[in-house]
Amino acid sequence: MSKKGFSGGLSSLLGESPKVKRTEKEVSGTENTKRRVGRPKTQLKVITKTSEEGTKEGEIRATFILKKSQLEKLKALALFEHDLIKDFLERSLDEIIEKYEKKGVLTEALTLYAKKKRK
Repeated sequence: MSKKGFSGGLSSLLGESPKVKRTEKEVSGTENTKRRVGRPKTQLKVITKTSEEGTKEGEIRATFILKKSQLEKLKALALFEHDLIKDFLERSLDEIIEKYEKKGVLTEALTLYAKKKRK
């Protein structure tokens, strides 16, 4: 009785053929188009800074340091209002900015900021 070799692994016993890698052309059908995986892009904004990656048009990512107690209260209020923290904070900031616009101080503040930014 002869010994049987099992060097081919399980796939050789089951008769499966090895998988053949297909070229990009075979996958997509043409040379110039690539197969995209995942959610399709919904916007075509031009990203000029890394802080804009993954954001919507007109948005930018910023990092701020807060007191722990303020952050907890912010999260609690956003939850209470059934809103995202980002959206709750945006509305709050809009109210603060509007308050300074009514006082007539916003234009002066923007002018001072622009001068400082140029230095």
